[in-house]
Amino acid sequence: MGKTVTTYLIDGDPQGIQYAFISNKICQMFVIPRSNLAYLNEQEKLHKPAFYILIGEDESTKPQAYIGETENFRERVKDHDNKKLFWQKALIFVSKDADLTKADVQYLEHKAIVSAKKANTFVLSDNEQVPKAPNLPEYRLDTIDEFFEDVKFLASFIGCNIFNLAKPKVEHLFYTKGRGCDATGFYNSDGFTVLKGSVIVPKMGPSFKWKEKREKMLREYTMFKGAKLIMTSDKTFSSPSTAADFCIGSSNNGWLVWKDKDGNTLDSVYRKQLE
Repeated sequence: MGKTVTTYLIDGDPQGIQYAFISNKICQMFVIPRSNLAYLNEQEKLHKPAFYILIGEDESTKPQAYIGETENFRERVKDHDNKKLFWQKALIFVSKDADLTKADVQYLEHKAIVSAKKANTFVLSDNEQVPKAPNLPEYRLDTIDEFFEDVKFLASFIGCNIFNLAKPKVEHLFYTKGRGCDATGFYNSDGFTVLKGSVIVPKMGPSFKWKEKREKMLREYTMFKGAKLIMTSDKTFSSPSTAADFCIGSSNNGWLVWKDKDGNTLDSVYRKQLE
C-alpha cells in the first residue's frame, strides 16, 4: 500500500533543516544539523516531550548514534552539544497533535534501543543498557506502537537505516564459495546484503585494495567459531561486487560470482530483466 510523505525544507537546503510526516499520521520528524541548532529557539514543538536520535560518523566503519528521550529537546541538546563529539545531526520525533507524555517518550526510547541493537547497523556506545519500559495503559500502547512504526519509516525515508532488519526473499537467495568462503545473501534496492552465519575468508589476496577497512569490518561483523570466521550480523553493501570482495578477500565481479541455488548468476536474474 502506498504512502504519502510530506517533506518541508525549512531553509530550502536539502542538507539543512527539514521536517517530514506521513499523511493521516500524527508522527512528525524534524531533522536538524548540528550547525543549525539555533532553529530550536524558533520551534515551540521542540521545547516539549520528544524522542530523538543523534547520528554521525566516527573512525569505525559503522555510523554511530545515540537514542534518547526528553521533556524538552531544546534544553537537553545543550548537554549533548557540550559532551558528545560524534554527532552531526539530530532526528527529533514529536506529535503533530496532542503532546507526547514523558511515559510515551520513555516507551519509544525503550523500543528504539531494542530495535537498533537487533538491527546492529549503528554503533550505540552510549546506549549500552536498555532502559526499562514504563507501564502504559493498553489503549496507549497501541497508539505509541503505531507511532514507533512511523518513526522507523520516516528514519528510513531519509536514509537512516538504524532500525532496518534484512528481509531476504527466499526465492532470490544467492551464494558464493570463492577461496573457501560459504556466504549467502540477497539483492534489493538497498544493495547486496550478506547474511548472518555466512563463512568469510579471513585472509586477503596481495592485490586487495581496501585492506584496512575490511579488517575493521571483520572486527565489527565477524567472529571465529573454531577455525571458521562467521558473520555475526547481516551487512548490506552498496554493490554485489563489494559484498563479494568482502566475503572472499579478493577482487571479484559480484554479478557473476553470486549464484542462486539453480546456478543462475545475479547478472542473469537482475540485469537481464528488461530483455
